[in-house]
Amino acid sequence: MAAVNARAAAMTARINANLLESARITTSSVPRISRRRCTSHSLLDSASVSKPAQTPQPPYYAVIFTSTRTDVDEGYDAMSDKMVEMAAQQPGFLGVESARGEDGLGITVSYWESEEAIANWRVNVEHRVAQTTGRTKWYDEFVTRVARVERTNRFKR
Repeated sequence: MAAVNARAAAMTARINANLLESARITTSSVPRISRRRCTSHSLLDSASVSKPAQTPQPPYYAVIFTSTRTDVDEGYDAMSDKMVEMAAQQPGFLGVESARGEDGLGITVSYWESEEAIANWRVNVEHRVAQTTGRTKWYDEFVTRVARVERTNRFKR
């Protein structure tokens, strides 16, 4: 059992290191994150706040959208807010967390009950318009990853 725990701890450390490296987060860049763009939305707590989304017990799915922005802001905030509002109305939506640094790097994680719910959101007509506009106007680069959440640990003071 100790060997399994040691392997799990090593794997977690590697995953965390890879996430930090891929997001280019450093101690010096953390304060640059705009509090205005750090939001959390969930069906359990629909207000825009700077705290983690309230999700149910696993398993469920996470869609991780990592992006770098262009200098074009025209319509971005309105579309982003509209997409969060629309996603919250989709069957299977559980919540979303989002942060963007002043350098344009952003990470948005949306949580879903199933892969089917994710697929339905992906093909939503208005979401497709936002995707196309994002490719042509707002994003220099993005990566979308889908992961199954197997367990969570929560700390709250």
